[in-house]
Amino acid sequence: MSGPLSEIVAPFSNHLPVRVRFGDGVALELPRIVADAEAGSALIVIDAGLEELSPAVAAVLDALAVSGVEVVRSPKGPGEPRGADVDRAAAALRTSGAGIVVAIGGGSVIDTAKAARLCAQRGLDFAAFVDSERGFPPPELPLVAMPTTAGTGSEVSGGAVITDERTGTKLGIASPNLRADHAVVDPVLTHSTPPATTAFSGVDAIAQAIAGMVARTRTPIGDAIALEAIRLGSRALVPAYRDGTDGAARSEMACASLLAGLTMNISDCAAEHSLGQAIGSRFGAPHGLTIGLVLAETLERERHVVPAQLERVADALGAPADGSSDGSRAVRAVRDLLRELDFPVLGSLGVADDDLDALTGLAMADFFIGQSPRPWSATEVRAAFTEALAVAER
Repeated sequence: MSGPLSEIVAPFSNHLPVRVRFGDGVALELPRIVADAEAGSALIVIDAGLEELSPAVAAVLDALAVSGVEVVRSPKGPGEPRGADVDRAAAALRTSGAGIVVAIGGGSVIDTAKAARLCAQRGLDFAAFVDSERGFPPPELPLVAMPTTAGTGSEVSGGAVITDERTGTKLGIASPNLRADHAVVDPVLTHSTPPATTAFSGVDAIAQAIAGMVARTRTPIGDAIALEAIRLGSRALVPAYRDGTDGAARSEMACASLLAGLTMNISDCAAEHSLGQAIGSRFGAPHGLTIGLVLAETLERERHVVPAQLERVADALGAPADGSSDGSRAVRAVRDLLRELDFPVLGSLGVADDDLDALTGLAMADFFIGQSPRPWSATEVRAAFTEALAVAER
């Protein structure tokens, strides 16, 4: 039997109104979703060139066109989402008169579609929205999110991260009214994801789930979902990375990403996202890559604050018991996972010691740093960056 109870469960509340469809082939339900919305035309925000790379995506768009819906495309170029991407999609939405927005792509595309729907409705470009009171009215048009990577979980989150080109910093915006109405998670759409993107996005999903276990805003619901996301993701990511056609691995990773996105909304991210987003703002690297570059280093600090939570994480990661009970198993398991993924190191981006003060300042100004279980000092942040920079190889 377990020991005596020590504390009451802290009060919490959650609101996650997203209709989820998950499974191989569910993407082909898109024409019915559009028909149910009584939309005669659809704005498709999509990664540029994705149809040529992914037969599954092409089949979905062909099915939509055959159904008689007018398809208006707004391609998004490579890289993290920028204000210009949002403005281009918002302009296409206004001029097309589309009755529904469909985002097909990675988290960057889904974030772009969320912000574009908002800006089009408010009649503002992204910069003007940033400078406004940032109101989030209930959306007038439905949004369907169809991820083609297993990573951010943006299909079920109420947040978007867009680079403000005037400052070069990544700006996070969040509201329940930013969420998609439909999350259509079809693992088949992820089969064409290249190995590096599979690794980066997958590590981001696992990091989000782990963060949900340590953030000061965590809840029992979040813990339960996070642990399953960690369990699925940690066992499926390496097989998916090594063989993109592994249907079981792709399915489990898509589910892990979905659950991690829910975890992020129920709980929150923490220091790993603040340090990672600082790197992304300064060096323009992909989001998932930047998170993985500092994940072990931030967890090394957090294990001294919430060791019991990281022991639960270690179990979900499949780390064997060693009697330590201090969370170190979780950190070692993360390092092992990064090594199996041939994950890059911080120095590979050209980061040098001279950059660490600026990175520390950016991280300390980020929202997520305040969600950690105990406040970080600038000294601790710089030490984590220094530790990451000292890693020469995985």
